[in-house]
Amino acid sequence: MSEETPFTPRLGRIGDQGRGSGRRASRKLRRAIAKLPKATRASFTGARSGAGRAAGTRGLKTGRLSRLHMRRVVVKVHIARGGRSGSGLYRAHLGYLQRDGVDRYGEGGVLYDRESDSVDARGFLERSEQDRHQFRIIVSPEDGARLGDLKSATRELMAQMERDLGRRLDWVAVDHHNTGHPHTHIVIRGRDARMRDVVIARDYLMNGLRETAEDLLTQRLGPRRALEIAQARESEVSQDRWTGLDREIEAALEGGRIELDVASGSAARFDRAVKLRRLRHLESLGLARRLDERVFEMKSGWQDRLKREARRGDIIRTLAAEYTRQGRAVSFIEELKLGADPIRGLVKAYGPEDELRDTRFLLVEDFDGRIWHVPAGAVDMAAPPVEGAVVELRRASAMARPSDRAIAAVAEAAGGVWSQELHARHDPGSKSDYRLSLKRRLEALRRAGIGARLATGEWHIGEDFLERAAAHEAQRAGGVRLAVLSWVPAEEQVRFRGETWLDRSTDAEAPAETQIGTLRAQRQAWLREQGYLGEGQDRLSDDQRARLRVMELTRASAAIAAHTSREAVTVQPGDGFEGTLEGHVDLGAGRMAIVGNAKEFTLVPWREALGRQIGRELSIQRTARGLSWSLGMERARGLSR
Repeated sequence: MSEETPFTPRLGRIGDQGRGSGRRASRKLRRAIAKLPKATRASFTGARSGAGRAAGTRGLKTGRLSRLHMRRVVVKVHIARGGRSGSGLYRAHLGYLQRDGVDRYGEGGVLYDRESDSVDARGFLERSEQDRHQFRIIVSPEDGARLGDLKSATRELMAQMERDLGRRLDWVAVDHHNTGHPHTHIVIRGRDARMRDVVIARDYLMNGLRETAEDLLTQRLGPRRALEIAQARESEVSQDRWTGLDREIEAALEGGRIELDVASGSAARFDRAVKLRRLRHLESLGLARRLDERVFEMKSGWQDRLKREARRGDIIRTLAAEYTRQGRAVSFIEELKLGADPIRGLVKAYGPEDELRDTRFLLVEDFDGRIWHVPAGAVDMAAPPVEGAVVELRRASAMARPSDRAIAAVAEAAGGVWSQELHARHDPGSKSDYRLSLKRRLEALRRAGIGARLATGEWHIGEDFLERAAAHEAQRAGGVRLAVLSWVPAEEQVRFRGETWLDRSTDAEAPAETQIGTLRAQRQAWLREQGYLGEGQDRLSDDQRARLRVMELTRASAAIAAHTSREAVTVQPGDGFEGTLEGHVDLGAGRMAIVGNAKEFTLVPWREALGRQIGRELSIQRTARGLSWSLGMERARGLSR
């Protein structure tokens, strides 16, 4: 080039394309934002309030391992409220955790803490007496058998939990080996070493603690290898329980159907094959219907049925050691058809159903020698029948509570909504405590997905409220109704000095060759020896049974009076009595409640709802129609109706 054209460079911002492009990008952004769903301000849930909120979901030392390669741990948490039961509730739980048959050698569980391998439960209970709550945790590692002794792993987990929460915790633990997966129960006091209430964020309890346990377990055993992951998924294909594969199937459902994608690559082909085999297994169980090679339609309620089967399988494995060896099968009372004849038998034993909440299922041996499983929901665990008690079982149809019907009546008159104020206007005679109990009932139903709380403080009550509430009640009790015919064990009734169920029952209720028939014959022989039955007489008369009832009630009252140095009184028609519900005493004629004050006490017939009222002030009024109960100074409709 002969000449060069001079120029002066003008420097601008890097990537600057002018104002026009900026305006266009701004318009695009505004349009995208306008298409987003309108967000409303979330209500306060408390999920991140409390200690541990900043340690909720993070890894410790395992780096960037995917969730798939982490060792899996199941963590269950329950916060037990002391309430009126207080130390009694805590004592019962620790005693239950230390029951026989839970350790590696079939003996009782041994409590331990951060320092000692054997801890006396009494010291922990004495420190816990005034605690308003306690945390109950179950930690179940998938590879717990490979850990050997679980104590060191538990101590490491609790040490990390203390660092996360920033405080020293007062805790005890016990290892259980009575199931297929060794697991640890941890009980944490509701107060720390400085006697401050321990409040833990829900996010940490639901997620952070599990992730911490998985992190620590992965450090000890190493990440899961590809072969282990494949074997774990393969093992879930034919299980009659809710599995991880079922969660993936549920997440992929659209309109109750799942369509398997065409797989490319070895990993995707394996994943597709495993899901296809799982769907075929669910089809064999009647939970899915195949539409074509890649599409399946899931039956309604398939998830709940799998979860029920899982619980049933756990129960069968728990009972197998004792009953299967004897060649005796365990039947489930829930399988009885509605309208079937009731089953009568003897309480055989209790077994664990929910170890966090101390709920227990019941085993009943009927008069023909069959063993029946009764779900915990049908048993009043506040005052359960003792082993050997005579009970009657029947399938119960779905029925709403009287409180549910009262709520529905107010909502129907108010256009489908309910509130305490609306109820007060609808029923001016209702008490404030009663209306508060209805609100608490609605809170419980809301947690079960029934009803909705509005921003105004009112409750939306749908037209199907009663049907759904009735179904919820039936599900809680397993659709079973249990009635106690005799609180006194059957074998003790043979030489019992009072009227018994054996004296009231008829020959048709139990043939002579059965256990009850044998006991009845022994009872008759003893009554003849004592002179209660004359020659040719095989049953007590109504007058004789009435005299035996009075004699037994008099003896029981005299024993309590001598023990407490108080006077026994009888509530006559028109009389009233005020005192504390102190407990109960089991007589041959039935269970009697003990209601007393500083100077006097009385025995009155027991009611099922009273089990949860022990320790409360009661007022009793006897009328021509029977007994009327009141809690404190206000009428408690749940007990008086």
